[in-house]
Amino acid sequence: MEKYFKLICIGFLISNAIQAQGLLGEKIQKFTRQDNLRGSITTERAWWDLKKYHLDIKVNPADSTISGSNTIRYQVLKSYNSMQIDLQKPMQISKVIQDGKELKIERDGNAFFIKLIAPQNIGETKEVVVFYNGKPKVAINPPWDGGITWSKDKNGKSFIASTCQGLGASVWWPNKDHMYDEVDEMLISVNVPNNLMDVSNGRLQGVTNLEDGTKTFTWTVSNPINNYGVNINIGDYTSFSEVYKGEKGDLDCQYYVLKDNLEKAKKHFKEVPRMLKAFEHWFGSYPFYEDSFKLVEAPYLGMEHQSSVTYGNHYQNGYLGTDRSKSGWGMKFDYIIIHESGHEWFANNITYKDIADMWIHESFTCYSENLFVEFYYGNKAGSEYVRGQRNEIENTKPIIGKYDVNSEGSGDMYTKGANMLHTLRQIVNDDEKWRTILRGLNSTFYHQTVTTKQIEDYLSQAVGLDLDSFFNQYLRDIRIPTFEYKLINKTLSYRWTNCVAGFDIPVKVILNGKAKWLKPQTEWTTLSQNSKKMKLEVDKDFYVNFSKMN
Repeated sequence: MEKYFKLICIGFLISNAIQAQGLLGEKIQKFTRQDNLRGSITTERAWWDLKKYHLDIKVNPADSTISGSNTIRYQVLKSYNSMQIDLQKPMQISKVIQDGKELKIERDGNAFFIKLIAPQNIGETKEVVVFYNGKPKVAINPPWDGGITWSKDKNGKSFIASTCQGLGASVWWPNKDHMYDEVDEMLISVNVPNNLMDVSNGRLQGVTNLEDGTKTFTWTVSNPINNYGVNINIGDYTSFSEVYKGEKGDLDCQYYVLKDNLEKAKKHFKEVPRMLKAFEHWFGSYPFYEDSFKLVEAPYLGMEHQSSVTYGNHYQNGYLGTDRSKSGWGMKFDYIIIHESGHEWFANNITYKDIADMWIHESFTCYSENLFVEFYYGNKAGSEYVRGQRNEIENTKPIIGKYDVNSEGSGDMYTKGANMLHTLRQIVNDDEKWRTILRGLNSTFYHQTVTTKQIEDYLSQAVGLDLDSFFNQYLRDIRIPTFEYKLINKTLSYRWTNCVAGFDIPVKVILNGKAKWLKPQTEWTTLSQNSKKMKLEVDKDFYVNFSKMN
């Protein structure tokens, strides 16, 4: 007996060792000091509140450099004398000025610590001017592996763009590179060669022609904006516009495309008013009327830059011409226009504080695709689309990532997250109430940065159920809950298995051809039947498995 006990203990230790090395389950990721400096609210960040940026830069396609300054206006929350500003290698901060005096700078990797001389009095509003230059990281596979894309259009003219979600805006400009503190307003001045145009966020304030044969385009953003949402798009653009009659009145819609693509864009971008109509119905008014809506052609697939959504889907429906849902409905719309524009509500209006909660952006926006389909093609079509996306779910690691180290969670935040929300809608079982909940999210958290807990608490209260186990199951666990049932004589027994403790969501089943609501627990529940014969299926709009026990 002792021999077998020792073998069991050794096996247990080996299993733990294997798990620790990442050979079973999720791999253990190691984080560095740089991850902590980037991903946490450090002391050098916490004491000051962002008010305004003026990013004033020169982009030189000839040598792939960016140089210029960022004037940072802030309010003092707590008196302190060290400020963290982020800028990633190989970019370099050359000097920092406050009140006409040059300040001492200490660099720790991608974090620069500025030693302030003047008193920082609580409640006071102050400015620092950060000068910088260098060759920013070249985007390898934008937008996923981002940086700056230095490309050419088919006429040989420069076609340049920035992408930096996850990687961080500090890859190309100096800023407070943490999502918790959005700047309230922003000026973006971009100097480019005379034969090119820059399109950035917000509204064009003016164009200045300089004697050296360059132009400076200045854009003003009047709403709060997250760091990665700030962008530059430089090319041989032409533009056209229209006015959308929306919930808040007239919304200026402007489209910037390469000159050779003007006619096809005028036809294809008719998708935009359709998108706005559907999403204002489901989510409430477009969140940035003051800054307009822009769709800008880019040398990569696309990205949700606030009021400057970028587009590179080659003027075709689907995702690069394919239907990711394999339902047929994905070819009824241009995936990039719909998905990236949906982020104006979920990413730009409601923004995560920590990238570990990136599901708040991607789950709701992926879900917005089937709401668009439903709005134009009916409830059945929308359901078929979102269910079709289940083929992409991997369930290899949780949707929520690691906090305070700039670590996002599983890519399942897209399609699994969308199916989680579709499941929650079934539980609500009231389409108008569900629409009110989605609109309420965008009004309650209007122009705010949020945590998962805030969203969970809001949804639990709005739905009227304790959804702790529901979110623990889908956001923090990789198992698909299973509705398990058996029939003995005339008694139906059922329960939830393969699930977190306390998982108890109600579920709609089709029992002998009729819809019926059940509320399984993790322990067996019984229900008397009139017959020994039974056919049972779980409603397929619930993202769960079901299994009959013999």
